[in-house]
Amino acid sequence: MRFMRHPALAAALSLSLVAAPAIAWAQDKAPDKDKPKTDKSELYQQLNLFGDVLERIRNDYVEPPKETDLIEAAINGMLASLDPHSSYMNPKQFRDMQVQTRGEFGGLGIEVTMENGLVKVVAPIDDTPAAKAGLQSGDLIVSLDDQPVMGLTLQEAVEKMRGKVDTKIKIGVRRQGKDPFDVTLTRAIIKIQSVKARVEGGDIGYVRITSFTEQTASGLNAALEKFKKDLGPKWKGLVLDLRNNPGGLLDQSIAVSDAFLDKGEIVSIRARKPEDVQRWNAKPGDLTEGRPIVVLVNGGSASASEIVAGALQDHRRAIILGTRSFGKGSVQTIMPVTGGGAMRLTTALYFTPSGRSIQKEGIKPDIEVEQAKIEALKPGDRTREENLRGSIANPNGRKDGSKAPDAPKPESKPEGTPPEAKDAPPQDPNEPAAQAANDYQLLRAMDLIRGINLFSQRSN
Repeated sequence: MRFMRHPALAAALSLSLVAAPAIAWAQDKAPDKDKPKTDKSELYQQLNLFGDVLERIRNDYVEPPKETDLIEAAINGMLASLDPHSSYMNPKQFRDMQVQTRGEFGGLGIEVTMENGLVKVVAPIDDTPAAKAGLQSGDLIVSLDDQPVMGLTLQEAVEKMRGKVDTKIKIGVRRQGKDPFDVTLTRAIIKIQSVKARVEGGDIGYVRITSFTEQTASGLNAALEKFKKDLGPKWKGLVLDLRNNPGGLLDQSIAVSDAFLDKGEIVSIRARKPEDVQRWNAKPGDLTEGRPIVVLVNGGSASASEIVAGALQDHRRAIILGTRSFGKGSVQTIMPVTGGGAMRLTTALYFTPSGRSIQKEGIKPDIEVEQAKIEALKPGDRTREENLRGSIANPNGRKDGSKAPDAPKPESKPEGTPPEAKDAPPQDPNEPAAQAANDYQLLRAMDLIRGINLFSQRSN
């Protein structure tokens, strides 16, 4: 089995960790000793049955069917019966997938998977129509332009959500704890900025990776170099935000993990045959030079995100903070087939350095922190030592023991509204906030980094 021969042909149309295209199965391939033994005559009977059904449809269906659509639907049904991530892509869908991997494509900006016949939102992509409309991880899409989603394959549903730029689509959404509602989105060109970086609090680097595309590793390296240049010795540590990152290219997740590790295994992939195990190891060189790292994850962190979090957690290189990740531990290989299309087939499972499979388990954070809204509470008026008549003056820094001048009183604020969040819109607790002042998980991560630095300085 070959993985990642051509990363540009791998992408996450739904929720996928993707390996490179493989050559389509050859008829003269050597027998697989692990392959279930099936009576060939029985197989031929089933193929004859398929041919009979196809012929009956062609001759007797009430309207003349399009034969290519029938075959495509049959292939899709066969692959969809295996697992939620195996599927068939016709030539147009295959081309769209290759464009998406390069970081720009048309659509709504939403990563989806299939659950119980409905389309489930894995994560909206930052700064896209889906994110701006307030779609959340875990939402179920039940209708598209008033047509039910039930009965469609994932590929068919995705195709309906795509369309010409500036055209509208009405989506019916079911969200836990709320009545079903509709939202109208305008399709747009989706340009994914894979890596976003900024300095928080003047001394902590913050990097958010929205998905793993061809530009991810280079974008991360550039961000870390900028932190070194701008902050220098003031740089206390790094917050790596992988929340709602649905995954992407395998080689990019390996490169991101390698940026923080000096040695050791990053991930292994195990297919059906024991001899097909593949392992990737870190090369010397930690781009953060040993600074503390906190990785943020949540239920929308999947696949390639879980590879990075799992590798850094197993090597004790980072503290994982947040909530349990999605739990997708399978690898899909893109196999071009006759006619210009391709099939996405689940061919292996990946494992963290300690041998953990994340499939259906996810990454459990070292420190579990639910997202929460921050509200400032105004303390009641209390008498303090300095308010007592005849209290002794503080002699610190005063040779004559005279009383230090009173500190200026803080400007009064409306109760329960800190200045940073006074006019801020309500924050979805499942979504990373735009600013640290409104992001409880990020604030906890920054406090943790500062605490580690403080403890290290005292130890020295």
